[in-house]
Amino acid sequence: MTTADLHALTGAYAVHALDGEEHDAFERHLAECDTCRQEVAEFTATTGRLALAATVRPRPVMREQVLQRIPTVRQVPPSAAPLERVRRGVQRGRGPARWALAASVAAAAAFGGTAVWQYERAQDASHRAAQAQQRVEDLAGVLAAPDAKSRSAKVAGGAGTLVVSAERDQAVFVASGMPAPPRGKVYQLWFADGGEMRSAGLMDPDRSSQAVLMQGAVDGASGVGITVEPAGGSKHPTSTPVALLGVPA
Repeated sequence: MTTADLHALTGAYAVHALDGEEHDAFERHLAECDTCRQEVAEFTATTGRLALAATVRPRPVMREQVLQRIPTVRQVPPSAAPLERVRRGVQRGRGPARWALAASVAAAAAFGGTAVWQYERAQDASHRAAQAQQRVEDLAGVLAAPDAKSRSAKVAGGAGTLVVSAERDQAVFVASGMPAPPRGKVYQLWFADGGEMRSAGLMDPDRSSQAVLMQGAVDGASGVGITVEPAGGSKHPTSTPVALLGVPA
């Protein structure tokens, strides 16, 4: 991933839409780039304000216009035809020439294997980018939904706002100024559903302000809880909630 690519990830990072290698690579870049740190701070602040802002439904054509401007470059896997022609040449050859051709076949095969590996990596990167893009779109969609309703509360010394769209059956939690969890721990979000708590995802332990698209449908949940769990999360809450918010009606 180039420096130019990393510069373009500030928005996705601000809305908690990067995973794995992309997230780690961007955080290393962020430690050395004042410009990106400033952009992330501005994006994060804007995301928090969006939760309480008046919304306007964008024109349907706008999404298509944006997507058409995102360049997608995919590497085409190598054709097998050239390798087949070299193989037939080896079968007809004799002596040193045959061994030279055999070496060429081996080199070509190695190159082909590398090209396939590069293609598969490009495909994987494209898939992860598409997933990140979908998370960003879903998060923005909830915050901008005409039926979005919000509820705010103090959360572990900071502030939190729960935004719910009944039409989309999705929720976003926007945190501001939350202290870092203890070392080796993470804040975990939960839906309170029929007397049970079902996991709704993890927050980034290294960020005090963030917007998190909650995992799973709201689906009649009565509230949202936040607990402190071991890194990686838990199947069921293992600590007293640091905050409980009712789902806005």
